[in-house]
Amino acid sequence: MRAAWKIFCLSTATFAAALGLAYLLVPDVVPIAFAEEPQSSWAVMTAFVLRAIELIAAAVSVIALAVLGGGMIRLAWPRAH
Repeated sequence: MRAAWKIFCLSTATFAAALGLAYLLVPDVVPIAFAEEPQSSWAVMTAFVLRAIELIAAAVSVIALAVLGGGMIRLAWPRAH
């Protein structure tokens, strides 16, 4: 359970850091190449990488939370013999 909490906290911190960097570095850039107005390639690539990091960290957080929930249910569930 302790490892799952560590993974959850680290992935949540990674998500927050990537989100903060995205708002700081590329606030008005859409992470796709086709936009209404021209965007510089470094900004599009940076936004894409930061969005990918955000989504991976969010998925890991959800998985860790599911594992924690399953562990809590397993501990609380009475064992039938």
